[in-house]
Amino acid sequence: MFDTVIDRIGSGSAKWDGAPVIFGEADILPMWVADMDFPVAEPITEAIMKRAAHPVYGYETESDSVKKAVVDRLWKKYKWRVEKQWLVFSAGVVHALHMIIMAFTKPGDGVILQPPVYYPFFSAITHNGCRVIENQLILQDGSYRMDFEGLERGFRPDYSGLRPEPSRARMVLLCSPHNPVGRVWRKEELTEAARIVVDNNGIIISDEIHAELLLGGHRHIPTAILGDEVALQTITCFAPSKTFNLAGLKASVLIIPNPKLRSIFRERTAGFLCTPCPFGMAAMEAAFTQGDPWLRELLEYLEGNLRFLRKFISGRLPAIRVMPIEGTYLVWLDCRGLGMDDRRLRTFMRKKAKVGLDDGFIFGSGGSGFQRINIACPRSRLEEGLQRIEKALAESD
Repeated sequence: MFDTVIDRIGSGSAKWDGAPVIFGEADILPMWVADMDFPVAEPITEAIMKRAAHPVYGYETESDSVKKAVVDRLWKKYKWRVEKQWLVFSAGVVHALHMIIMAFTKPGDGVILQPPVYYPFFSAITHNGCRVIENQLILQDGSYRMDFEGLERGFRPDYSGLRPEPSRARMVLLCSPHNPVGRVWRKEELTEAARIVVDNNGIIISDEIHAELLLGGHRHIPTAILGDEVALQTITCFAPSKTFNLAGLKASVLIIPNPKLRSIFRERTAGFLCTPCPFGMAAMEAAFTQGDPWLRELLEYLEGNLRFLRKFISGRLPAIRVMPIEGTYLVWLDCRGLGMDDRRLRTFMRKKAKVGLDDGFIFGSGGSGFQRINIACPRSRLEEGLQRIEKALAESD
């Protein structure tokens, strides 16, 4: 199933039909945005078709069965006992991030993030008139770790200017598992980060959209299960969209245990939160209740793609380094060994190699010299992309 090459051109795919405009090349091979070139699980297709057979597509509400599917999923995967009233459904995690920041900040407030990080985080902050406070991850001995001292400093007044003002950091955007560096944070790491935020009366926005895409036996720990005090300061963003390849169906859910935060969020986002898409709700329920056999096969295939990528690059592209990855299907490539600055590296990948990767610098501080590649595609397509890079490098010598 996963080896089958599906022609997505002409389907309205942002990844494929939008690539020539985004990358400026007609014959680009898109290996960028986080959706998969795989067919979804059959129960999901069947659920959508069943819903489509009903002749009325009116406004949707979240059914008890969808809520139960979410609650049961979180218990089954993480032994996290979630109440149905904690759930707030949204048209997508990025949309929800904008709404959360709008609800709990005012212009000029600081929001902490940990770059290099998923680039829409930055615009979610700045579009709400807030300031980005960077708590850059530390790359040490070939792996990334959190800078806890820097996180603590993010909540302190900034005295660097002539007229110092308090940082007024209201919240931290936590990417867990982390995109693009691929870390699955350990319990002790999450515990220390959460302690710092709670001690400073901040809110943790925990983006856990990649929580089920785990590699190498790693285990995801939801931030909100670290204790009652942490749970009351945490808003978790969860969705089937990355795990089950449903990004276009705009279905996600927020878990907000604190009734006060939940009430404030609903009140301040009234009119902004979209009603659920009926097909998204049908797909979410089917994914969480019937999607596990497909998911097991997917993870096995992704492990194979990762092994193939590592072997190809180590043997034939030695100037590029595959960074360790514990979760997601987005691999962080260290291209600094090619000796190119960011502009030249972008031109090389797009114009010469004709592969559409995500430039590392768009992920913020620490991303310069890196590229992000999406390996959730048939192995033959992954091989083609790597061969294009190999050929372009040979022709550049």
